[in-house]
Amino acid sequence: MNITYKKAERSDFKIIAALAEKIWRKHYITIITMEQIDYMLDKMYSEQSLLKQVEEGNQFTLVYVDKVPAGYISVSTTDNKKYFLHKFYVDQQEQAKGVGSKFLKYIEQSLPALETIELTVNRKNYIAINFYFKNGFVIKDVADFDIGNNYFMNDFIMIKKIK
Repeated sequence: MNITYKKAERSDFKIIAALAEKIWRKHYITIITMEQIDYMLDKMYSEQSLLKQVEEGNQFTLVYVDKVPAGYISVSTTDNKKYFLHKFYVDQQEQAKGVGSKFLKYIEQSLPALETIELTVNRKNYIAINFYFKNGFVIKDVADFDIGNNYFMNDFIMIKKIK
C-alpha cells in the first residue's frame, strides 16, 4: 500500500466533493437522516462553499492510497499553534488499515509550531470518537450547533495537546 499526500488546490474541489458524497452517504446514514446528509453536503461541498472555506483560511489536504483519492483533511489556525480540524474523512474501504492514523500524523508533522488541535465530532459517531481516542484526543466539552434548516450537530469537542 503506497500512501501519498497532496495539498489541495481549487482544481481538487471535485475530488473532495466526490469523496464527501461517497463517504457521507455510507457512514452517516446510521447517525443522521438522509435529508440532513443532503443538506450538509449541499451546504459544505459546493465549489462556492469550498472556495469560501479556503478564503477563510482552511487548508485542505488529500490522501491517496495507491494513487487513488482516499480521503481529505481541512485545518485552520489563527496563530500557527492552535489548530482546528474542520474535516477529516477517509473512505471506508481504507479504514482500519492505518491510513487515517498516518494521515493525521502527516498533518501534525507538517505544522511545526503545533501545540493543540481541536475538533468536533458527532456524539453518535462511535467509530470516529474511538479513532480520535486512539490517536491521543480527549473530550474537552459537549456542544450542540444549529446548522440551519432545523438541523443540529450534537457534538463532542475533542482536543489533542502536542506540546
